[in-house]
Amino acid sequence: MGFSKKSVSRRNQHRSWRDYQASLPKRYARNPRPRLSRCFVLGVLLALSLVCGLFGFIRSDGEQEGPVAAAPEVPTATAPEIPTAPAPKVEGPLDKDQIRQLLDERMFSHLTEKNLSVPAGGSILHIETTIDPDLQNYLLDTIDRKNSRHVGIVVMEALSGRVLALAGFDRIDAAGNPCLRSQFPAASIFKIVTAATAIDQCGYSADSPMQFSGSKHTLYKRQLTEKVGRQSTTIPLSEAFADSVNPVFGKLGELRLGKPLLEQAAIAFGFNQPLDFEVSLPPSHFQISDNPYNWAEVASGFNRQTTLSPLHGAALTAAVLNGGRMVTQTIVECISDDQGKILYRRSPTQGSRQIMSARAATALEQMMENTIASGTARKTFRGHQKDKVLAGLRIGGKTGSIGSSSQDVRYDWFVGFAREPRGQKQVVVAVMVGHEEFIGIRAGDYARRAMTHYFAAQASKAASSAASVAPSPPESGSTSARAL
Repeated sequence: MGFSKKSVSRRNQHRSWRDYQASLPKRYARNPRPRLSRCFVLGVLLALSLVCGLFGFIRSDGEQEGPVAAAPEVPTATAPEIPTAPAPKVEGPLDKDQIRQLLDERMFSHLTEKNLSVPAGGSILHIETTIDPDLQNYLLDTIDRKNSRHVGIVVMEALSGRVLALAGFDRIDAAGNPCLRSQFPAASIFKIVTAATAIDQCGYSADSPMQFSGSKHTLYKRQLTEKVGRQSTTIPLSEAFADSVNPVFGKLGELRLGKPLLEQAAIAFGFNQPLDFEVSLPPSHFQISDNPYNWAEVASGFNRQTTLSPLHGAALTAAVLNGGRMVTQTIVECISDDQGKILYRRSPTQGSRQIMSARAATALEQMMENTIASGTARKTFRGHQKDKVLAGLRIGGKTGSIGSSSQDVRYDWFVGFAREPRGQKQVVVAVMVGHEEFIGIRAGDYARRAMTHYFAAQASKAASSAASVAPSPPESGSTSARAL
């Protein structure tokens, strides 16, 4: 298709934008290099000067190639320095209160050696304990850690109060030692307090006849009356103690002792007050209400509010062997500083206080022996009369058990003693076990093992000592031999 002249001329009239720009005067022509404004240029120069200054400042804090003018110091507000005095050095003799500040329960959680080193005042104090390492390690190795939540085993010399073992295990607090804790329900161990108080305050004896009705280990209100019927059982107080008969001790608490005498006895036996020991521990707890049934609960140990530490349990048991005197317990033999200076030494005659009469102590010793022979601990100590170690010993004890309020722990107690009939060796053992779902090693079993191990070791030492002082046989060819 051809184009007319008109259409061609119109097409030629539309020139390109480049041709149009070329035809414009020079003052209107577009500059292909755009100009920079003065403000922009000044801004760039200012930024460069700041960068250079900053670079120079950084260079002045690092490596420096030439002299650089030091920047003027700007004063800053600073807090005045407070001089801190170093911890005072431990000097001079130490008393029990100072030792309690140095020693902590957790130092004895996994103690396997006799000696401790404790930092104090920029120096090191060397502490010789009363622990028997052989016995302590044996008991630690024996502990059933699978089925127990708490285990506390205390072995103590009855006469001196020297603690020979303080073996503990706590699943909840691995660094704690239940031997030095007092939150565990005392259960029937409190029957020791009730029996001693009934003997001292009401004139009872181990042979006094006691009546009860119903089961031995229940404590119903209907069992706490003076009424004696054809269904009632009469047994001596010694048997009621050995079999841990709750109604008998409940009646003693509600009908004979009452709140005032039970409160006085608890205080005399060391409840609600700290023990005089080198390591601080909470006191065993005692409380009683105005409700007579509560008096029965407290007297029989049928409650969870009366609590006891294993260490305190050992002290109560030792009083039975000491004519009613509760000795001061100790775990520190001596303390010395870095230069060997003695800062503390245990007194060979520890203090004691009378918590029951000698008559009550003698009766309790008999009752505790009956517990082993025919009472609640007879199965645990079955055959001990034929045991090569235990056969020659007099053994007594008291058991106790109660569940926690949540019923997830079963507290199991044994406190007792083993002593030579004519010798000086006598120890007390207090064991508390908190069993979980399954019952593992019982408290009485730990006590029997501790007694056996201790007296076996004593017999071995005695035999070795005798062999060392025995005269040696004459050598062959000597003058004595020729004379024979």
